Amino acid sequence: MDVVKDDLKQQVEYLQQQLHKQEKMASLGLLSAGIAHEIQNPLNFVINFSKMSVKLLEDLQDIVDNCTDKLDENDVADMQDISADLKENLEKIQEHGERAISIIRGILLHSRGKAGEMLPTDVGQLVHEYVWLSYHAMRANDKSFNISIKENIQENMPKVMVVPQDLSRAVLNIMNNACYTVKERTGIEGEDYKPAIEVTVALTQDGSGNGELRVDIADNGMGMTPEVKAKIYENFFTTKPAGQGTGLGMSITHEIITKNHNGKLLVESEPMVGTTFTFIIPVKIAR
Repeated sequence: MDVVKDDLKQQVEYLQQQLHKQEKMASLGLLSAGIAHEIQNPLNFVINFSKMSVKLLEDLQDIVDNCTDKLDENDVADMQDISADLKENLEKIQEHGERAISIIRGILLHSRGKAGEMLPTDVGQLVHEYVWLSYHAMRANDKSFNISIKENIQENMPKVMVVPQDLSRAVLNIMNNACYTVKERTGIEGEDYKPAIEVTVALTQDGSGNGELRVDIADNGMGMTPEVKAKIYENFFTTKPAGQGTGLGMSITHEIITKNHNGKLLVESEPMVGTTFTFIIPVKIAR
C-alpha cells in the first residue's frame, strides 16, 4: 500500500510540475506577442526611412550626372561606386526589415487566433520560419551547434485553411527533436559526421477547392528502435535526460495533426540512420 501511495504521490508531483511549465509557456506566449507588437513600430520606421533614403540617393545621383563635366573623372567614378554600394546596403536593410515584419505578423496572427480557428495560411512560409526559429534557438544555447538544412518548399502555393498556431507548434516540436538528435549524434561521432535536416512542403489540389498538404521533416540523427518508436506518442514518454524533455511534445503533435486537422502523422526511423516525420493533412484552398 505504501508503495502505491508513493507512486501516486510521484505522479501527482510530476503532473503539477508539467502544469507549472504549461503556465510558464502560456505566459511566455503572451509576453512574446507583446514584444512582437512593440518591435513592429521601430521596424516600420527602419523600412520607411530606408525607402526614403533610396529615393534621396537617386535624386543625388541625378544631380551628380548633371555635373559630370565639372568633376574629375576619378571623383565621378568614386561617387558612382559609393552611391551603388549605399543603394545596395539600403535595399538589404529594407529586405531584412520586411522579413522581420513578416515574422512578427505571423507571431501576432498565431497568438490572436482563437483555439481551433482555421485561418488562410501560407504554410510554406510558416514551415520555413519555424524551422529556422528552432535552429536559431538551439544555436542560442550552443554556439558550436551547426547543421545543414535543405528546404524543398513548393513555390507559389496558395494559402490553405489550417490552424496556424497549432501547425507551427507541431513543426517546432518535430524540428526541435530533429535538432536534438543530430546534436546527440554529433557528440558521439565527432567531425566525421555531417548533421543534416531536410524539409519538404508540397500541396496537391483536386480542382474543386480541396487539396492535400504534405510536410516532411527528415534528419540523419540517432534514429529510433522499434520499441521507442512504438511509444513516442504516449504522454510523458521521453528518451531525453531529466530536465530536457517533458514527454508531451509528440503526443501534442499527434493530436494537432490527427484530431485538430483530421490528418495523418507518419514516422519512419532506423537507429543510426535517421528519422522522417510526415504530416499529411486534407485542406481547403483559401479563397
